Amino acid sequence: MIGILVGIAVSWLLLYLIEKKSILALGFLPIAKRLKQFFIGFIITGILCVLVQYLEIYLKSSTWILNKDISSRIILKSFWWDFKSVFTEELIFRGALLYILIQKIGSKKSIVISAIAFGIYHWFSYGVLGNLMAMILVFSGTGLMGYAWAWAFSKTKSIALPFGLHFGWNFIFNTVFSNGPLGELLLVQNGGNELTDWASLLNFIRGLVIVPILVLIYVKYFVKVESSFINE
Repeated sequence: MIGILVGIAVSWLLLYLIEKKSILALGFLPIAKRLKQFFIGFIITGILCVLVQYLEIYLKSSTWILNKDISSRIILKSFWWDFKSVFTEELIFRGALLYILIQKIGSKKSIVISAIAFGIYHWFSYGVLGNLMAMILVFSGTGLMGYAWAWAFSKTKSIALPFGLHFGWNFIFNTVFSNGPLGELLLVQNGGNELTDWASLLNFIRGLVIVPILVLIYVKYFVKVESSFINE
């Protein structure tokens, strides 16, 4: 919680010092509209994540079973962990800095810069620094997704939609399908075979290439451009 508060405070300070705006410039209002955008984003990437996970168990000939040790307290703890981590990343990559860049150099260049920074960041968060092939794949996938989310920010003039898109993927991936650093949570894989090299590559590509492209298509064709950022 302290990290989020610090992120909000720093974002607000940057917006005020450079643009003479408040944190509301990141598009938190009107609340009803922004909540709608958030939940649409959450549902879209949540569904994509479910499809991806079921492709994986198909390739492995495995199944998903409910974790017998799961509890509502554990789920809430994981939900909060995902929420904090996603919101912090959004404040950094689709927050005040992206807003300021858009004002200074325009949307196109700003979105590219945000995407590159997001891709490089994941070299460290995924622990692949030094592994050239892994770095290329991670940068391509997370950079594409970062581009889609930054584009969503630019088109909607709000952090709400990219936050929903980001949180939908992370929560379903980490908490529902137990792929995050918190270990086994709601569902765990049961049985199955190790993937062959080609199946493993397909499984990797579907998450880091196909999903970002589908999100890009959604942002390009289904997200309307709003006229301008609010002036608070």
